[in-house]
Amino acid sequence: MSNIPKIVILGAGYGGVLTALRLQKELNYNEADVTLVNKHDYHYITTHLHMPAAGTDNPENARVSISKLIDEFKIDFVKSTVVQIRPQDKKVILEDGTLSYDYLVVGLGGEPETFGIPGLGEHAMNIRSINSVRLIREHIDYQFARFKREPHRTDYLTFIVGGAGFTGIEFVGELSDRIPELCKQFDVDPALVKIYNIEAAPTALPGFDPELVEYAMDVLTKKNVTFRIGTAIKECTAEGVVVGEGEEIKSATVIWTGGIRGNRLIEDAGFETMRGRVKIDDQLRAPGHENIYILGDNSLMFNPEGRPYPPTAQIAMQQGVVCAHNLVASIRNQPLKAFAFSNKGTVASLGKGEAIGLAFGKKYKGRVAAWLKKMIDLRYLFIIGGIPLVLRKGKFF
Repeated sequence: MSNIPKIVILGAGYGGVLTALRLQKELNYNEADVTLVNKHDYHYITTHLHMPAAGTDNPENARVSISKLIDEFKIDFVKSTVVQIRPQDKKVILEDGTLSYDYLVVGLGGEPETFGIPGLGEHAMNIRSINSVRLIREHIDYQFARFKREPHRTDYLTFIVGGAGFTGIEFVGELSDRIPELCKQFDVDPALVKIYNIEAAPTALPGFDPELVEYAMDVLTKKNVTFRIGTAIKECTAEGVVVGEGEEIKSATVIWTGGIRGNRLIEDAGFETMRGRVKIDDQLRAPGHENIYILGDNSLMFNPEGRPYPPTAQIAMQQGVVCAHNLVASIRNQPLKAFAFSNKGTVASLGKGEAIGLAFGKKYKGRVAAWLKKMIDLRYLFIIGGIPLVLRKGKFF
C-alpha cells in the first residue's frame, strides 16, 4: 500500500494552475500524487474575458488547454465537477466519483454577488466564464437584429452594465468600440444606442487613483458611455432596472459586474466564511485545518491596514506560488513560508489603445498604459506556458 501523500487541487483558475505548475517543478518523482480537478479541460484567462464578451475578440483566445500546461506524468488531471467537500473524511465528492486526499487546495473560483438585489440572479448576465461571454456576445448581436424587426423597441439598443469596478469599466470600453461596427453591420443609427454604467459607490473604480479615474471616465464618456455614479440598482426586471428613487431604465440587456463572493461549496463544507470566503492564516490554510489551503476568490486575507485584499488574478497567482512551496515543505518536514502580497501594479483597459494604470510607483494612461497592459498579459502567458504559449496566444492580447 502506497504511503505517498495525495495532493488534490480543486479548480484550474489562477491559484490552482500556479500551484500545480510549481508542484510539477519542485516535487521529485514519487514524492507526492498530485491531482488537478476542473470542470473544463481548459484554463481561461479571466482578465481577458471583457473582450470576447463585447465581441472585440474570439472567446477561444482567452482559453488554454490544461493538457498543454501540465506534465501528465507528474499531474493527474480529472475533468469533473465538485459536488461536495468533506474535510472530516479527507474526501472530495465529484459528480462521477470520489477522491481522497492528504492535502487539499481549494481554488474553485467565485460566484456573482448580487447583494440581495431582487431579480439580478434571474435577469442579469455575468462575465465569468468562456460560456457566459459567448452568451453575452451573441445576445448583443441579437438585439441589433431584433431592433431591425421592431424599430420602436429602443430598449433593444440600451445596454446596462451594473458596477463600475475593473470588469465593468473594461467591458464598457470594449463595448463602446464594438457599437460602431454593429451599427454599420445592421444599418442602425448610432445615436439610438445607449450604454449606461451604473455604480452605487460615489466613484467609478472605487479605491483607485482619482486622477486616473477622471481620465478613464472622460475617455469613456467621449465614447458615448453614460455614467450613473452614486446610484444603486434597486431591482432588475425583464424590462430593465430600477434605480435611485424608483426611476426605471428600460433595457433588454443587463450585465452585472458588481461583485464576487466565494463558492457555496466552501460554506456547505462547514468552514467559517464571510460572503463565501474563508479567512485563512498567513500560510494560506483554513483555520483548524493544517492540510487545507484556500486560494483566490475563496480566500479572505487582510492588508496591513486591516482591509481585505481584492480577489485579483495577481494575488491568486502569488498565493499559488506560496501554496506550492508550503505543500512541498510540509511533505519534507520543512518550515512553511508566510504569504506577503507584493503589489506589482494595476492596469485597466479602456478599449483599443487606451488604458490607465499604476505600476512601479507611477501613473500611466493612454497608449503607454495600454502597452503596459499587454506586457502584463504576455508575462502571465510566459509564466504558465513559456515562449510557445506567448507565440501562440500573445498576438491576441
